[in-house]
Amino acid sequence: MSRNRLISMIMALLVFAVGMANMQLANADSSVLADIEKSGKLVLGTSGNMPSMSETRDGKVVGFDIDLAKLMASGMGVKLDIKTMPFNQLLPALEKGDVDVVISNVTINPERNMKVVFIGPYMTSGKCIVTKEAALAKAEAADDLNTSSTRLAALSGTTSAAFAKALLPKATLTLVDDYESAVKMVSSDTIGGLLTDYPICLSILKRYPDAGFVSLFSLLTYEPVGIALRGSDPLYMNWTENFLVRVQGMGLLDELSLRWFGKASLADGDE
Repeated sequence: MSRNRLISMIMALLVFAVGMANMQLANADSSVLADIEKSGKLVLGTSGNMPSMSETRDGKVVGFDIDLAKLMASGMGVKLDIKTMPFNQLLPALEKGDVDVVISNVTINPERNMKVVFIGPYMTSGKCIVTKEAALAKAEAADDLNTSSTRLAALSGTTSAAFAKALLPKATLTLVDDYESAVKMVSSDTIGGLLTDYPICLSILKRYPDAGFVSLFSLLTYEPVGIALRGSDPLYMNWTENFLVRVQGMGLLDELSLRWFGKASLADGDE
């Protein structure tokens, strides 16, 4: 990111914070927002293992989703408290009230939406494959991958894993707990490719430019990515909807995309 762009982003964040920070929640005694204001912190649930979205570097959790959560906390005038946990534990933790919000590259789908509220999407993604095999990268439909010779990995508990199990029964699927393990498996030819979401594919190619990885961003599915909340507080949901409208209108999502992915929008797979 250029120095001028970084300065402009910092200025935008300052304007955003001034515009939203001094919220009065005194009349919302029973709301989640009132509890957040009282505690002085917004508790974020995130996986910390999705490169450039939510990942751990040098002991700190960073990424697009973390910066978005920081904006959210700033708008409330509170600190951000980050809790990392396996991806498949995030929404149960939200339902139990262990976290206030989940931002972790979570795809909005009907099954999840039966249990929690989603605000957004703040990003539109889709399935793609990181591989060293050009033919595998060119898959444009599930049928192209549903063969006995296809060997894929997917992160446990994600829509990528569900996609593979439902639509690729002939393929060999290996479930992994983190993407670094999958990258090593692809690099060593233990598996043919990693099935994941577009932002993760983009991040892996950016981080390993000399690994011989290829990925055609054919976007095998439609993946709207959203902010997950408990459905018990209309005020909190309304606040978050307006928060997202504001950051989109100010161009902050594009700034974050440039910072973490090198392009202003992840609305589609075009390079």
